Amino acid sequence: MALEGNVVVANALSHTEERKANTSNGGLMLLLTLVSLVVAGWALIEVIRYETGFSAMVLIASSIIFTLLLCGFYSLQPNEAAAITLFGNYKGTDRTPGLRWVLPWYTRKKISLRVRNVTGEKLKVNDKRGNPIEIAAVVVWRVTDTAQALFDVDEYQSFVDIQIETAVREIASHFAYDHAAEGEPTLRGDADQVSALLREKLQDRTSVAGVVVDETKLSHLAYAPEIAGAMLRRQQAEAVLAARRFIVQGAVEMVQHALEQLSERDIVTLDDERRAAMVSNLLVVLCGDRDAQPVVNTGSLYT
Repeated sequence: MALEGNVVVANALSHTEERKANTSNGGLMLLLTLVSLVVAGWALIEVIRYETGFSAMVLIASSIIFTLLLCGFYSLQPNEAAAITLFGNYKGTDRTPGLRWVLPWYTRKKISLRVRNVTGEKLKVNDKRGNPIEIAAVVVWRVTDTAQALFDVDEYQSFVDIQIETAVREIASHFAYDHAAEGEPTLRGDADQVSALLREKLQDRTSVAGVVVDETKLSHLAYAPEIAGAMLRRQQAEAVLAARRFIVQGAVEMVQHALEQLSERDIVTLDDERRAAMVSNLLVVLCGDRDAQPVVNTGSLYT
């Protein structure tokens, strides 16, 4: 950091961009290695037979060349890359699969480009309404910029794991579990919207590591054990109220239809008092928990 006046200014992070490394095909270099081995073998035989200085020099030179060529080989599998460095200076990344070769004093550090699947641990957090909940997510990600992954963050895999936990905690605080204001999304009812926002937040956090987040999904969502019983009773009560509301609505429609049919067909004429009694009796029968017990009236309608 630099000191300007009385203010300490920290140096910004030096971002690294991936570029192609200058490497060679391993097949051609393997042929040269075999040639140097043959030359070294011929020179050794000549030294043993004739003990000439020229043969000894050829033997030493071919042995050195063979060793240098042999130390420069490395192989890459599909969806694998190698970052090439020289004394700590980044020289590029090789993504070509197969047998490859580079000067032996260059350092090769391999990195996987394959898709990775991370199942996060269950986290105990508070939702938007302050209720303690348990939440976990599954994240699918991969490395796209090897230079950023290796040189801009320390241990990029651990970095991604920590950012997943941080993003999940942040998302949980933005939504209620299942009871929110009218039209407001919830964690349980709007899983797709929650997953999309989680992916967006996580991508912003991990872009510095050269990582792309392909997909995020909530793998676990539940109330914390200390309030799970109370929330279950509330859900049961809401289910009972919803069922009752539906039953009452249907009963009112049936009573209205019965009264309209009696009036249209002129089956019986009821005054307001008898009409109210009939409505009350029908609602009791239709909305009751138990089957109604029939009562036979042997008198007149008004007795």
